Amino acid sequence: MIAEPSTNPLARRGAIARFFGGVACLFRGFRLWGTSPRLMVLGAVPAIIVGACYTAAIVILVVNLATVAGWITPFADGFAPQWRDAVRVAAGVAVLLACVLVAVFTFAALTLAVGDPFYERIWREVERRAGQAPTEPDKPALRQLMHGIGNALRLLAITVLLGVLLLVGGVIPVLGQSVVPVLGIGVGGWILALELTGFAFDARGLTVRQRRRMLSGNRAGALGFGIATYLLFLVPLAAVVTMPAAVAGATLLARGVLAEGAATVPRRP
Repeated sequence: MIAEPSTNPLARRGAIARFFGGVACLFRGFRLWGTSPRLMVLGAVPAIIVGACYTAAIVILVVNLATVAGWITPFADGFAPQWRDAVRVAAGVAVLLACVLVAVFTFAALTLAVGDPFYERIWREVERRAGQAPTEPDKPALRQLMHGIGNALRLLAITVLLGVLLLVGGVIPVLGQSVVPVLGIGVGGWILALELTGFAFDARGLTVRQRRRMLSGNRAGALGFGIATYLLFLVPLAAVVTMPAAVAGATLLARGVLAEGAATVPRRP
């Protein structure tokens, strides 16, 4: 068994304990690599494909970062050399951080879309092992597809908006290289928690808004899971083995939130 209701890591008092309970959900997800390695390898394939594309894009950005920084800061042309260079270094760092942030967000969403059949099997396996798996109502394939696209677009819109705000903040000297990256990690973790719990919450008939409300009720646990996942996604090649484990861990996170009483949210018709 991956998790038992009696050992729900989110059933702890105190924000710090719940934060580490969320981290524990992710690392419980990694256990599936030992018990169902074939299933997890299948889940790693989409991550490899998407990760290779993103890595190539990031490398191209880094090679051309000075040009990009100059292009977005034409107002600095008349500054003294030291101030011009400082502004453009800050702008370059901000662009890189914002692109990495958006890449991590969209990596999860795009990988879930590419590998949907594989990740659905992982989600179902975790639900089966944990017990009391939800029974999804039969829906036309087109309706399921449109529902998934709608959820993805809503999350993508939030991601782009936050990415732009962080990019603007990142241009500010000192603040942009200290506070903004920390905010980026927190925001990134929250978005990942929203994205990766989609299978579990959708199966229970809950909308993205309801999902967000339920996770907000256990924000510390959701951030613990999301931030741990985000940081592992930043490690080269780690995202490949983390992605299927994150789907499993997100299922445990969603079940933990539900077990804590958040299931009182009304179901959509």
